[in-house]
Amino acid sequence: FDSLPPAHYKETMSTILMWIQQSETKLSMPQVVVAEYEIMEQRLGELKALQSSLQEQQKGLNYLSTTVEDMSRKAPPEVSQRYRSEIEVILGRWKKLSAQLVEHCQKLEELMTKLQRFQNDTKTLKKWMAEVDVFLKEEWPALGDSEALEKQLEQC
Repeated sequence: FDSLPPAHYKETMSTILMWIQQSETKLSMPQVVVAEYEIMEQRLGELKALQSSLQEQQKGLNYLSTTVEDMSRKAPPEVSQRYRSEIEVILGRWKKLSAQLVEHCQKLEELMTKLQRFQNDTKTLKKWMAEVDVFLKEEWPALGDSEALEKQLEQC
């Protein structure tokens, strides 16, 4: 009986596996190119919430690991190996998921910064173009007014 997992172990295992599956599904959604900052902020918020959830689930994962270690010392080798294999698969998926989360957050933050910079540059360019448009529509000075012509040449 020492080699059998406690009921809490099975519940925790089920919870962790379900959480990993749901999270992997969320992360496997195809990444679409978004040019709206608000949508990108929303997606980043979702990813950050998933990271928080990952940290909350860490306690359950730690419990599974220590329980497997305890059972491994008391169980026959074949039973012990089965539990170790099971936890190694979960730990592998956990690490991959964690790394993907960090990567997705960093990439999205970089894209948000680029989009913000692009939007700012676009505003500046549009303002400049409006000013140039006003300048080009101004009345031309008379041909004999050399001072006004020099001033306009300088502005050009």
